[in-house]
Amino acid sequence: MYYVYILFSKKLQKRYIGSTGNLKQRTEEHNKGKTPFTSSGIPWQLIYYEVFQNKQDALEEERFLKSGRGRDRLNFLLKYTMENLGR
Repeated sequence: MYYVYILFSKKLQKRYIGSTGNLKQRTEEHNKGKTPFTSSGIPWQLIYYEVFQNKQDALEEERFLKSGRGRDRLNFLLKYTMENLGR
């Protein structure tokens, strides 16, 4: 299985979008500072994920979610989640 995931940092008030084959391990890596790009936002909270059987499908979805239309879709899907997180 492959995952596309979204983390949120209250500290930075930002989302991070990524993909992985091991969601639990990858989330732990982000929160232990092992990922330089996200180390300044610790702690990260997992707020959304999708599961794919094919790695290429997951990578394509990750790319889409990082695009303008993808961000619009996430704003729609996570409207109440983001409001509850204070953003």
